[in-house]
Amino acid sequence: MKPELPRFYVHCCNNSSKLDKSEMGFSQTMDSQSPCQLVLFGKSSAEKELAKSIKDSKALKLSDNAQLEIVLHSDTETPVEENCFRCDSFLSSLSTTRFGRFLIWSPRLPSTHDVVSHNFCELPVGTVCVADVQFKGRGRSQNMWESPRGCLMFSFTLQMEDGRVVPLVQYVVCLAMTEAINDVCHKNGIPYLHVRIKWPNDLYLNGLKVGGILCTSTYRSKKFNVSAGIGLNIDNEQPTTCLNAVLQKLTSISCQLQREDILAAFFNKFEDLFDLFIDKGFQPLEQLYYQAWLHSGQRVIVQEKDDNQLVENVVTVQVRDLLY
Repeated sequence: MKPELPRFYVHCCNNSSKLDKSEMGFSQTMDSQSPCQLVLFGKSSAEKELAKSIKDSKALKLSDNAQLEIVLHSDTETPVEENCFRCDSFLSSLSTTRFGRFLIWSPRLPSTHDVVSHNFCELPVGTVCVADVQFKGRGRSQNMWESPRGCLMFSFTLQMEDGRVVPLVQYVVCLAMTEAINDVCHKNGIPYLHVRIKWPNDLYLNGLKVGGILCTSTYRSKKFNVSAGIGLNIDNEQPTTCLNAVLQKLTSISCQLQREDILAAFFNKFEDLFDLFIDKGFQPLEQLYYQAWLHSGQRVIVQEKDDNQLVENVVTVQVRDLLY
C-alpha cells in the first residue's frame, strides 16, 4: 500500500488546521480563582523606571477581567522553584536595542498572547511576556491549549506600517527561532537539531511538532500593532518529543538547552532579521528560510474544483515564489 500523500486544498486555502489533542493537549478547566501575578523587569535603568510607572498606573488588564497582581522585580525575591524561568539570566544574555528589553514574567497565566495584545498601547513596543505554565494559550481557529512546565511560552509586540508585508512577519519569526536554536547549539558545542518550518507557522523536529507561532494584528494611528506568540517544547518529552530528548540521542555531552538561552538568542537574531525585512523585504531572507523549510521536494496532492468536479493532481513542491 502506498503511503498517503499530503493534500493541499487550492479551492479553500485555510491556514487554520486544527491540532490533534495528542499533539499538544486540549485545554481543560484549569482556571483558578487566585490572582495571576505579573512580575515586571527592565534591562536598563530607564526601562526599570518605566516598569514602576506601569505598575503605579494600574492600567494592565487581562482579557476576562481576571484578578491580577502586578509587582516589580526589585520588590520580589528570586524564585526558588527549580523550573522557574531565570529572568536575570535571560536579560544578561540579551544584546538587542528594542526587543525583549522590557520583560513580563508570570509563574502561571491564561495566555501570554492576551497579556501583550490586550495591553499593547500600555506597553513599550518590543515587550515580551513569558509564562512558566499557560492554561488558555491561543491557537488558530480560536483553539485554546494548555502548556505545562518545560515549554518556552512567550509573546511579544512589534509595529509595522506597510500592511502588505504584515502577513510575512510570521515567516521571519519562524526563521529567527530556527536560527536561534542553531546559535545556542553552536555556542554550546553540541550537534545542530535541524528544527524545520512547516508552512505557514509550525516548527517540526524529526517529523514531530515541537512548536508553533501565532501572529495577530490591529490597525491604529496608521500603524499595525502586531502581537506574536510562540510556543516551543524544550524540555517536556510528553506527548510527542522535545528538543532536549532529541539532543540526548545525538550526543554523550551532558548539556541541556535552556529556555532563557533560546529566548535571548531568538531576540538577538529576530531584531537583525526584522530590520533587514523592513528595509529590504523578504527576498534577502528567502535562501535562509528555504534551508529550514520542510516542504522542498515533497510530493503532495493538490485538490481543486473544475466545473463542480473535484480534481486531484500529484505534484512536487518546488522552491519558487511560494511566499508571495
